[in-house]
Amino acid sequence: MIIWIASYPKSGNTWMRAIISSLIYSDDGLFNFSYIEKIRQFPQKKYFEEFTDKLSDINELKKYWILAQEKINLDNKIKFLKTHHINCKIDNFAFTDKQCTKATIYIVRDPRNLVDSISNHFSKSTKEAKEFLLSTKIISRNTGVDLKGDNIVTMVGSWKEHYRFWNNNTENILLIKYEDLLNNVSKELDRIIIFLKKFIEFNVSEKKKKNIIETTSFNFLKKLEDQGDFKENVSLKGTDKKIPFFNKGPKNIWQGKLDKEIQIEIEKKFKSELVELGYL
Repeated sequence: MIIWIASYPKSGNTWMRAIISSLIYSDDGLFNFSYIEKIRQFPQKKYFEEFTDKLSDINELKKYWILAQEKINLDNKIKFLKTHHINCKIDNFAFTDKQCTKATIYIVRDPRNLVDSISNHFSKSTKEAKEFLLSTKIISRNTGVDLKGDNIVTMVGSWKEHYRFWNNNTENILLIKYEDLLNNVSKELDRIIIFLKKFIEFNVSEKKKKNIIETTSFNFLKKLEDQGDFKENVSLKGTDKKIPFFNKGPKNIWQGKLDKEIQIEIEKKFKSELVELGYL
């Protein structure tokens, strides 16, 4: 009964959750952050604490991925879960399966634009951010990367692995490019509505769609964050200072700004995926 909202970190997951939560949980489409809280993160401590206390041990946690999801599904109701976890299998333990999953919305973003976003969000240099994208990552607070997940380990893989595993091993999937949301959010919203109508009932009107688009825009969400309404910021390492989550948005454009060597390396390592997605 799970509909995943899955993405590599900093690829538009929060924006997508804002859109979907306004669509499903509001009558008028006017967004506020109380709606987005209805879409929980997975993995998260509360889903595993009855099974194990070794939340930073991937080889322990993998045993309970499916069990935790089966428990979530006991109410037999459709629910949305956010994840940055790769849709992998370790030994014989799958992250999810057809019995647990109803559908997936996967958001992908040009990795060349992710360099700056990851650098800002995780307080890394652009070179470190590039290595983050290229290397297989298992992360938790213990690894110096905080996804606000109760210090529970999350396997994100490389950007390429994340994209491939979700899109090759998943049925009932809607692929949304972050750039398409920027260029024509109305068109992408219609795609989301058509897709979700296959699995869940909800009311929608032209007025509601207009409100969703206006109140989930980058500038609107940035304003809410500036007012202190957003609770998912991470802190600057070693301080209590919050790092702006809604940083540059549409102004984050890699062309002419990304170090040429980093650009070339990313394009070389991810060439087939970039071509497939129309980024090259």
